Amino acid sequence: MKIIDKLAWIEIKNKSILSTRSYGKDKYYIPGGKRENGETDEQALCREIKEELSIDIKISTIKYVGVFQAQAHGHPEGTIVKMTCYMADFTGQLKADAEIEEIKWLNYSDKDIIAEVDKLIFDYLQEKGLLD
Repeated sequence: MKIIDKLAWIEIKNKSILSTRSYGKDKYYIPGGKRENGETDEQALCREIKEELSIDIKISTIKYVGVFQAQAHGHPEGTIVKMTCYMADFTGQLKADAEIEEIKWLNYSDKDIIAEVDKLIFDYLQEKGLLD
């Protein structure tokens, strides 16, 4: 079994969650990415979100949400994505950048257009009353 270790930034507004779709992809993902060698979760999260969405995460506001694991979308069976999720405030204006083609606010009813691991996160957030 192969594990893809990723970080995700959860941003919720009006009980909708910020999601992104990369160029050439058919599913939406919660924004984030992989750590580079030697990076802490906080450093990697800040770098990835700056690259993808052109905003700055306020490091002092980062809060751990949880870890979710599921089959990785578009990878061979048995490839698992492990998503460590955080919430945090930010400064700047959200704008799709780098590999991101589209930014979209999704609701719980949009689960058919997201990756498997994100479905687990949507379930969790809905159970907590954060997502409609």
